[in-house]
Parts: sequence; structure tokens; C-alpha cells
Amino acid sequence: MNRINKKLQEEQKLLSIYFTAGYPETGDTVSIIQELEKNGVDFIEIGLPFSDPLADGPTIQESSTRALKSGMTTNKLFEQLKGIRDSVEIPLIIMGYFNPILQYGVEKFCKKCAETGIDGLIIPDLPVDVYNEEYKQIFEENGLQNIFLITPQTSEERIRFIDSVSNGFIYMVSSASVTGSTSGFGDETKKYFKRVNDMQLKNPQVVGFGISDAESFQQATQYAKGAIIGSAFIKHLNKNGKNKIADFVKSIRPV
Repeated sequence: MNRINKKLQEEQKLLSIYFTAGYPETGDTVSIIQELEKNGVDFIEIGLPFSDPLADGPTIQESSTRALKSGMTTNKLFEQLKGIRDSVEIPLIIMGYFNPILQYGVEKFCKKCAETGIDGLIIPDLPVDVYNEEYKQIFEENGLQNIFLITPQTSEERIRFIDSVSNGFIYMVSSASVTGSTSGFGDETKKYFKRVNDMQLKNPQVVGFGISDAESFQQATQYAKGAIIGSAFIKHLNKNGKNKIADFVKSIRPV
């Protein structure tokens, strides 16, 4: 069973942390992953830096730019992650845009993920239809789950189709804005969470965008299995480096 599925079977609400590979320093990737696991994070999304990240707000864009300027590449990421499963057990997901994966070669990329111990991918600009017709078999052959995004504007028909193609969790984007642009959730967003929950989909939902503290984490997980924090953690890294990761995790989900 994929590590993502095992984690989703746990009773607790799940906390995922996103960070950009190679940020704040090029060599920080593995030590940040290890520190996050040590402090109780349930799974990690490793951002593949890209020069034109359409869904990302200023904080993640800046981290991506800095990582690229420091020499971060897809090959370097795989080199850094080689042997990661000797020290890390929780699910690891690479989140990135499709262009660098296409340039690398989709089949080659997926095989490299499998060799490294990556459990899944989140590719915001890969349409579910294209994935289903052209790439699903490659992902499945390499034991990778592809996680799809839905928003408040996604139709019920589309959500159910995504649910039928998925075999892990659905990334429920809290708003139509970019990452890091919202804080907390209004009544309409909460209604959206409940509406999707009431659809009784086969795949659990994990909420992303707009989660930055314990209160927003609790709001996001009222109707969902878990929540993802990205921009707030990258701001923490920018201010504190790797030194106070434990403090950040405890501020979101106190032990």
C-alpha cells in the first residue's frame, strides 16, 4: 500500500507542510524534511522550483526564484533525495508544474521518483483529462499517486470525475486566489468545504491555501481530513532559517 493511503487511514487530522526544494539554502532540502518528520508532520510536499509558477503567491514565487538562482535543478533534487528513505518514513510528494517534468521526460521523471521513494505528485497545470488519457499508466507503473486540485468554482460533475480518477486524496483549494493571499476562512468558504464533504467522495480531501495558524488549521479540517501549509512556513524559514521548525509545527498543532 502506498504510504499516502496508509497515512490517510489514521484517525487524526493530518498536517502537511510545503516548502521549496533548495530554499533557503541549496543544501537544506533533506535536513528540513528530516526536521519536519521529527516534529510530527504527517506528510511533506517538496516544491520543484519553476520560473513561472502561476498558482503561487509572492512568498513561494520568491523562494522559487532564490532556489533557482542558487542552482537548484530537477537533477539536483533527485541527487539530494537519494537515500532519503534511510531516514524518513512519512509520505513525500513532489509538487511542481508540468513543463519541467515534460522537459525531463515524464516516464524518466516518474521512474526517478519511484527509485527515490517519492509517493505522489501534485501538478496543478496538468488537466485530469490529459493525465487520464496519456499518463495514468506511467504513474501507476511507478507506484505514484497524482493528486488533483479542486476549487470553489469546480463543478460537481468535474469533482466526481476527479474522484473517480484519483486514488489518494483530493487537494481542496480554499479559494480561487494564489497561495498566501488569504488568511482564515469566511462563511462562503466554509459552505464550500461542507458541500464537498457532503458529496461523500471515495477520496478524502486535504485543504490548501490560506492556512497559517492553529485556528485556520482547525477550520480547514472541520470537514476535511487534513490541511497543507506553505507560504506561512516559507516565511518562517525566511526569518528563522532551519533553527525553529519545531516551534512552527507546535504553533499549528500543539502536542
